[in-house]
Amino acid sequence: MIPYGRQTISENDIDAVVKVLRSDFLTQGPKVPEFESALCGITGARHAIAMNSATSALHAACLALGVGPNDRLWTSPNTFVASANCGVYCGAAVDFIDIDPETFNLSVNHLEKKLAVAAINDTLPKVVIPVHFGGNPCAMARIKELSKTYKFRIIEDASHAIGATQDNAAVGSCKYSDITIFSFHPVKIITSGEGGAALTNDQALATRLSSLRSHGITRDVSSFEKPNHEAWYYEQLTIGFNYRMNDLEAALGLSQLDSLSSFINRRTKIAEHYSSLLDKKLICPQRITESSRSAWHLYVVRLKATGFEARNQIFRNMRAAGIGVNLHYIPVHLQPFYQKMGFKKDDFPEVEQYYNQCITLPIHPSLGDSEVEYIATTLNDIAA
Repeated sequence: MIPYGRQTISENDIDAVVKVLRSDFLTQGPKVPEFESALCGITGARHAIAMNSATSALHAACLALGVGPNDRLWTSPNTFVASANCGVYCGAAVDFIDIDPETFNLSVNHLEKKLAVAAINDTLPKVVIPVHFGGNPCAMARIKELSKTYKFRIIEDASHAIGATQDNAAVGSCKYSDITIFSFHPVKIITSGEGGAALTNDQALATRLSSLRSHGITRDVSSFEKPNHEAWYYEQLTIGFNYRMNDLEAALGLSQLDSLSSFINRRTKIAEHYSSLLDKKLICPQRITESSRSAWHLYVVRLKATGFEARNQIFRNMRAAGIGVNLHYIPVHLQPFYQKMGFKKDDFPEVEQYYNQCITLPIHPSLGDSEVEYIATTLNDIAA
């Protein structure tokens, strides 16, 4: 079975982890700050706070922005559930913005209309989380302009998008947001085994994020409420969590960053190869705007004139042909948990129609050209 995604691990990556195993620190050592510094170097962000997952980073980002039980958080329904769950963790009311049928990202037109209504009803969100689906950046400049009018904060869920660019800036620069989140899960662009990071240009947010990932504890003498200069002394100033990344993960992530450009280039070539081979009468690929460069974490297509059952049969036939196609995503509002909160079918028609037609093709750096050709030819035949 050709997998839809997988990690690419080099001997240099293995050596980097082995060096940590032979060192004095397996956790809370020098590799985490080295990794954070490297993330700042490739994105231009002032601060990076590495954590044990992107989910942890999303939760901490919401808390750092003060999201609580009386607040509202809006995000895309075309995402992994963590993009919405982070608001639920904080006790906030979660809602969704339907997608653009061509980019598969949150629709800024829908967002603008919903904000106008919310302003009248006094139900504006405290935070909006655009999701850079598949590595393709959202229309962040427009979202930023709306945030100035409607006074909401922005967390970019860039779990798919390290290495992507928009408007001549790296995703992660926080040019248009308060905080940007990366994921380093094994199927993502680079991996640390598990792991994530929150990036920001705001010193106060960085300090808050650092505290939240480590039990709310500080060893910074200038922050102590009870002055004490003993080497063993620390203070817990707020409630926090054990969301730390360890040095083994950071060493792997740091080594993987050396391959980021080559990974992105290979994924881009695979995407271009697919697009040249797939039958345009049958398949509609995700549209990438001219101002953006996708990281191509996913290559997702919509099968034209196809319904839910027909798509499922194509999915099964592709799997039977040894091709590990996948589906991204089941719209979050259709999950049983969120339906118990009051969401229902037909609430967001664009994403539901997309869900009935979408299929994810394998894309990862080790995928060969002959495999790409086999996958495309097989899909053309099966979908005809």
